[in-house]
Amino acid sequence: MSRRLLLSYLLLALFVLAVLEIPLGLSYARNERQDLTRRLERDAAALATLSEDVLAGRRGIDRTTLAEIARRYLRETGGRVVVTNARGVALVDTDPPEPGTRTFASRPEFARALHNKIATGIRRSETLDGELLYVAVPVVTGGKVRGAVRVSYPNSAISARVTRFWLLLAAIAVVVLLAAALVGRRIAHSIARPLRNVERAAASAGRGDLDARAPTDAGPAEVRSLATSFNDTVEKLYELMRSREEFAADAAHQLRTPLAALCLRLENLERDVRPTGRENLEKALAEVERLSHLVDGLLALARSDSRSATQETVEVSEVVDERLDAWSPLVAEQDVFLIADVGDELPARATPGRLEQVLDNLLANALEVSPPRSWITVSATHAGDWVELHVVDEGPGMSAEERARAFGRLWQGRSGTGTSGLGLAIVQRLVASDGGRVELLPAPDGGIDAVVRLPVAA
Repeated sequence: MSRRLLLSYLLLALFVLAVLEIPLGLSYARNERQDLTRRLERDAAALATLSEDVLAGRRGIDRTTLAEIARRYLRETGGRVVVTNARGVALVDTDPPEPGTRTFASRPEFARALHNKIATGIRRSETLDGELLYVAVPVVTGGKVRGAVRVSYPNSAISARVTRFWLLLAAIAVVVLLAAALVGRRIAHSIARPLRNVERAAASAGRGDLDARAPTDAGPAEVRSLATSFNDTVEKLYELMRSREEFAADAAHQLRTPLAALCLRLENLERDVRPTGRENLEKALAEVERLSHLVDGLLALARSDSRSATQETVEVSEVVDERLDAWSPLVAEQDVFLIADVGDELPARATPGRLEQVLDNLLANALEVSPPRSWITVSATHAGDWVELHVVDEGPGMSAEERARAFGRLWQGRSGTGTSGLGLAIVQRLVASDGGRVELLPAPDGGIDAVVRLPVAA
């Protein structure tokens, strides 16, 4: 974010510099040429006046003096001076060869000047192998054109001055951009750092840490207001989650006592019930037991949705061995075989106690649908960045639609009996809160392969 802000400041500064400096540079180049042209016109007119005596044959300045004046002008200004007679033959030329051996009648500027017109412009000189800025004026005495004077200046000298000016503008732009970068970096950091703090706090809250808060004493007023609003939202969410958890615990506690009392009373009625009513009594006891499981499931589901506890490294193989030992008597009682295929050293990142609850729910579901003399297989292994736990049964299995809906709350399978319908919903919540995944796949022998993936512990 700070880079994008800094880049936007630099682009804005660059745009302002371009808007200011490009017209300034173009104006400077144009003014340089115009000023030089005006100076050349003035100097050419002055030299034309001095050349009248020489071209008209009058007493006054002779050719030698005129040539010396032209050379001094060359030394002081760098401008070349050429004075020709009416035929275009050079009488004075500050650039050798000697005058009298070179004619300029074919040059366009001299042709115009010898026709009593002033010629100004830029043209390429093959002699100088470069562009030439020139001014040519006629020398007129008594209404007759006696010759012409041309003052020329290498365009490269003007270009050099213009280039130096562009370089000066570029240096100013670099200094301004560096200053803008330093100032923009401080401004960007003053905005981005508090926003990153809010972002980190939001990410922590999204992972379930509702104790996360964003600092409200840094950054501009808008960012401080955002952090305050975020903290208020997280605080309200924390209160909501806490009140819901307390309600679930209170409700479970309040329901457990009457359910236990009801179950005890029904069991006490067993010796007083006639054989014809014993079936109804057993059904009533089963319903009470199912209601007790439903209350426990709702409490577990509410707790699984609450704030995440601190994750630790959990050895999956040890958890599997412990739970299989606990489940073995019940599995054997229902004439089902339970086997394990678990490798050694399978550390995973999970909240302590959650993997046990996940495994208990999966084993309960598998045992419920397993026919007598069938197998329940529990296996665990590494799978890239995951530890995979499989609980495979040989029951009737599920269709693709049933597997997709099985993790919904209070969903029941085709049998619709003996379960609260919360087991898989609890499994999914617990696994997801630890950053894992869970899915139901068809088993090779027709049952269900419940797959739990937990992140490998570093």
